[in-house]
Amino acid sequence: MSARVAPGRLVALQREPGRVRNICILAHVDHGKTTLSDLLVSSNGIISERQAGKLRYLDSLEDEQKRGITMRASAISLVYRARKRKRQQAAAQAAAEAPGTVAG
Repeated sequence: MSARVAPGRLVALQREPGRVRNICILAHVDHGKTTLSDLLVSSNGIISERQAGKLRYLDSLEDEQKRGITMRASAISLVYRARKRKRQQAAAQAAAEAPGTVAG
């Protein structure tokens, strides 16, 4: 499991706009949006990697958990560590997961 990120570190990164990355996870129904979100959450030590894809961390509504579907968009701030020329760089990452869409 990855090391848990200290809240102060995340806040410090968020104060530097050049180091903030916003992403949104969009895909058709049952194409792994929640699993990907859980894996991103586990990369910051919030949940274990073994729970990723099963826990449905960003699905906070009782109906979402019961039915196994995302009904409402959720957002979370995470830290992303990237290697750049043998130096490790960190950036705040705001991730949003949106419900799947059905073509009609």
